[in-house]
Amino acid sequence: MPNILKGIAASSGIAIAKAYRLVEPNLDITKKTIQDTHEEIERFQRSIEQSTAELETLKNNTLEKLGADKAAIFEAHLLVANDPEFLGPVREKIEAEMVNAEFALKEVSSMFVAMFEQMENEYMRERASDIKDVTKRILAHLLGVNLPTPSLIAEEVIVIAEDLTPSDTAQLNKQFVKGFATDIGGRTSHSAIMARSLEIPAVVGTKEISKTVENGTIVIVDGLNGEVYIDPTPEVIEKYKRDQEAYDKQKQEWAKLVNEKTVTADGHHVELAANIGTPADLKGAHANGAEGIGLYRTEFLYMGRDELPSEDEQFEAYKTVLEGMEGKPVVVRTLDIGGDKELPYLNLPKEMNPFLGYRAIRLCLEEQDIFRTQLRALLKASPYGNLKIMFPMIATIDEFRQAKSILEDERLKLVQEGIEVADNIEMGIMVEIPSTAVLADQFAKEVDFFSIGTNDLIQYTMAADRMNERVSYLYQPYNPSILRLIKMVIDAAHGNGKWAGMCGEMAGDEKAILILLGLGLDEFSMSATSILKARSLIKKLSVDDMKQLADKVIQMSSYEEVKQEIERVISL
Repeated sequence: MPNILKGIAASSGIAIAKAYRLVEPNLDITKKTIQDTHEEIERFQRSIEQSTAELETLKNNTLEKLGADKAAIFEAHLLVANDPEFLGPVREKIEAEMVNAEFALKEVSSMFVAMFEQMENEYMRERASDIKDVTKRILAHLLGVNLPTPSLIAEEVIVIAEDLTPSDTAQLNKQFVKGFATDIGGRTSHSAIMARSLEIPAVVGTKEISKTVENGTIVIVDGLNGEVYIDPTPEVIEKYKRDQEAYDKQKQEWAKLVNEKTVTADGHHVELAANIGTPADLKGAHANGAEGIGLYRTEFLYMGRDELPSEDEQFEAYKTVLEGMEGKPVVVRTLDIGGDKELPYLNLPKEMNPFLGYRAIRLCLEEQDIFRTQLRALLKASPYGNLKIMFPMIATIDEFRQAKSILEDERLKLVQEGIEVADNIEMGIMVEIPSTAVLADQFAKEVDFFSIGTNDLIQYTMAADRMNERVSYLYQPYNPSILRLIKMVIDAAHGNGKWAGMCGEMAGDEKAILILLGLGLDEFSMSATSILKARSLIKKLSVDDMKQLADKVIQMSSYEEVKQEIERVISL
């Protein structure tokens, strides 16, 4: 077993703890003939009791941390786990056919799942997934294997997985989860972004960590250099403890800048904002001195549940964020579902290439009832702060005009109902499609602002899936082609008296910050944990010097040339 694995540094810091494998166990079963049916039924009953106890714990934990709507998922599972209509036939099959409990459960479960999946009623069809989940849990107990449940982790661990879904990461409790490492993913995958929100070290794209680490093995996650040490020696552990202390001291130095404005050495002010996913992330934004929220990813309101959030529920979330920022700007991105972010309850068609498919604004303009509910909630929340609304994945001017028209339509309805709505809410677009960047001079006549989403802009420009570690070498934020597109957007904004921000991960990249300052970017929005480090860097830089750097590198022919030039400037 290799002692060290290299991956992609996804979230800064160092963590040392026991491995917790978040890997699906093998639940394959074989049919066996048994003699003592009474004992087999007793064994089945014990597995039901163990499953019920787990589901009760999950329900209570979820209720406390995430609310009643999320806890309702486990309430539904408890109903299945105690349903005589489901469990009775399993016991009967064990007794009548003298087969093992695992086989009897699988046979009965498959029959019920097939029956529910064929029903016309959508609610009843959804019950099939509850039966599958409960069956898996009972089977795990019968087979004596553990089902990974992130929300039940109650000791200090490092989570090891092939990948982490947004709902997995949403369950992680940073009091116990000290870091994580995955086989796949890149710096811009959602697990990496969530790690930065949670402020826990992470290394992704190691290719084989989930296959090489056993539960309980001591692991070191070095989120500064993108390395994972497996079963390190006491000497290596001591070395990393010293590195951990040095990094913590550096963070204390950055913390002194928490209440300062972001001003360059030659007196130029730029805004450093935070990217957030939930109202709970405001705490991190304030702790790290955010001057605004540059990206509120509203899709997390829609995830990890079995139905759409109501207008009132959304209103409360948006109001909390707007009030919490006390008049500082809050850029809210409308629903951006699709790609690697799915909503099971929407039953969207499977696509060959979901990143280029039916997602974000494309979905919202088609599913207008979902879109209008979100826009009404945003408009109702608008008097409580400084709201700016941003539409994602805009490819054509007509899409922006349609979205703006729907927003205006809902605004007029609310005014007619006597509901207060803020005046002059800025409306902007996320620039993440190359065609939009090329046409930025035309878009700038109609939008109030641009926010450049580099995570997708880079993958679309380079034709390289950002989730695929085999082509991760093409994720090149400083490639001159990317820099030229960014320059087009910033120049178009300024030429029309508008502002340009960036909410992709590039905005928090130390090397990229030098060039972006030189290109004239007005607002840098990043994971909250990157803000103080970025502020410390920007205070040492001169905009005039960075303009010279930007002018020089934009004429270069390759990513490597640009990188070398940035490193040369940094070393001066």
